[in-house]
Amino acid sequence: MPPCSLPADAVCDQAVVAATRHWLTRAVIGLNLCPFAKAVHVKNQIRYAVSKATDVEGVLADLERELSTLAHTDPEAIDTTLLIVPHALADFLDYNDCLYFADRLLKQLRLDGTLQIASFHPNYQFDGSEPDDIENYTNRSPYPILHLLREASIERAVEAFPDAAEIYQRNQQTLRRLGLAGWRQWMLATLTDD
Repeated sequence: MPPCSLPADAVCDQAVVAATRHWLTRAVIGLNLCPFAKAVHVKNQIRYAVSKATDVEGVLADLERELSTLAHTDPEAIDTTLLIVPHALADFLDYNDCLYFADRLLKQLRLDGTLQIASFHPNYQFDGSEPDDIENYTNRSPYPILHLLREASIERAVEAFPDAAEIYQRNQQTLRRLGLAGWRQWMLATLTDD
């Protein structure tokens, strides 16, 4: 998805969240890229926060607020947060630089070990891969996203899914079987629960 071209208002936010929900339900849950995502989705425990930031400093300010919100909210209400960044960090290298500062912020807030940040980006590229390698699509989202997760939830999920270490390899195999044309076709389909 291109950056939102509408003003950063509620209409734009709704479109950004709708695109993100479609990606989550169709790719992440639909292809079982994360076996833990469906439960929090079904229970409506995912917070979709759309950043208005247009630069790294603004993204980090939004991230600080969202980390604090997640840390101080009952997990039954919000178990995880997707901080969606439609107006900044379009360049993957800039996004990677921001991740460095995001991890430092997590430590400064003394939330390291309580929360963690996972990364998704429209141009995500694993180290050592080519830009068009299908495996990169395991972490490609419609907009740059900082996914805030609770360490306790991850630990419970890993206990319930004993082969968690194999998820990464399984996801790459799934996408190799699907191929780029298959991925595009899969993502074009609509779901009734988006």
